Amino acid sequence: MIATKERPTRLGQTAVSYETAKSILVKTSGFLSDYDFTLNPYSGCGFGCAYCYAAFFSRSEQQRQDWGKWVAVKQNAVERLRDYLKRRRKGPLDGEVIYMSSVTDPYQPIERRLELTRRLLEVLANPVERKSGQSVLERHKPKLVIQTRSPDVVRDIDLFQRIESNGGRVQVNMTVTTDDEDVRRTFEPFCPSNPVRLNAVAEVQAAGIDACITMTPLLLVSSPYEFANSLLETGVQKFIAQSFHFQRGKFVASTREGALKLMAAKLGCDMNSFKAAYMENYDSAFKVLKAELPMLGEGKDGFKPPF
Repeated sequence: MIATKERPTRLGQTAVSYETAKSILVKTSGFLSDYDFTLNPYSGCGFGCAYCYAAFFSRSEQQRQDWGKWVAVKQNAVERLRDYLKRRRKGPLDGEVIYMSSVTDPYQPIERRLELTRRLLEVLANPVERKSGQSVLERHKPKLVIQTRSPDVVRDIDLFQRIESNGGRVQVNMTVTTDDEDVRRTFEPFCPSNPVRLNAVAEVQAAGIDACITMTPLLLVSSPYEFANSLLETGVQKFIAQSFHFQRGKFVASTREGALKLMAAKLGCDMNSFKAAYMENYDSAFKVLKAELPMLGEGKDGFKPPF
């Protein structure tokens, strides 16, 4: 449990609250049904990206409208994870595929203060002593996919390496949505810049941890060949792209009007023809990226477990 003195109630534009979670490893369904569990240390997200689908999983219309302005910390997450692993009749995790995280960013700004994600990873990385006639140390061997847009993920490279040395697997997915910093700042005003993210994922890859760059959604690409080269310079070999989900309305319905207007202006169109102009840009960019990048998946197929 997080100590009272360590509980900030506000961080920048984000109000911080604390909740007690009933569970922390949750069985998957839908888009992530090929995984065994999702693991979300937080609800809400201080990054508050304008297009984020996760806002639609908020508990109230007010929370959806205030996406980016609130985050709820699952204060008992570490205890819940330990309890679950202790109760498992199958013994330690061995091959279960975990997606961290599906509706929040595990390395959003509050993580720097609380280190909740790190403490969860420590549970997965550290041996467990069990007594069955004699004491034995058992090691968890999960297959873990970390999804983030924060360079802070490099802090935990030591734990990723430890999980892998125990026989598990780790892949870090870094989200990069555009090569245009004006667009990035408008859609993702509280997020680190793209160059900083690319440097971080390059560090992960260089440390011997599998990495993937996820362009989901791919907002706008101004210079496809230069963009592809910047991605390749990281040393990463896996990539995923995905367009706006216009058919479901999730991204566009939750996107700030000003952000869409900026992208429409850069595409040289008005809002009435925005969808067609955007899809033309996406298709053109995807064709170049497909030709230049070694492994590029798209949509749900791209997000299938990598191991």
